[in-house]
Amino acid sequence: MQLPYRFLYKIQKKVLTAEIEEYMKKVLQEISEGKGFEIAMVEVGEQDHVHIFASAHPKIAPSYIVKMIKGITARNLFLKFPQLKKKLWKGHLWNPSYYIETIGSISEDVIKKYIENQKKI
Repeated sequence: MQLPYRFLYKIQKKVLTAEIEEYMKKVLQEISEGKGFEIAMVEVGEQDHVHIFASAHPKIAPSYIVKMIKGITARNLFLKFPQLKKKLWKGHLWNPSYYIETIGSISEDVIKKYIENQKKI
């Protein structure tokens, strides 16, 4: 008998420098414009995770947005910063897991303040 396990991995190295962050934000805006959703806010926390406040038509699945963001940003960042891939375990930029929260019971202003405060941590 085997027991099922669930694992959550985090990038161990803080690789999202100011230069990489600036370029990533530009790429994120290009992705959102090209794929039909809107990114209202992006903030990097502790150089190893990213908070994104986005909105999309109900026909665009949140999992599609995540797939586009992870795939396209990784490819673009590795092309512009090839040394980045060497710093990461197995050369992967993004952890395979992610968290999505729909906005409904709390206001957009509360979410924006939370994301803004991530930069200060």
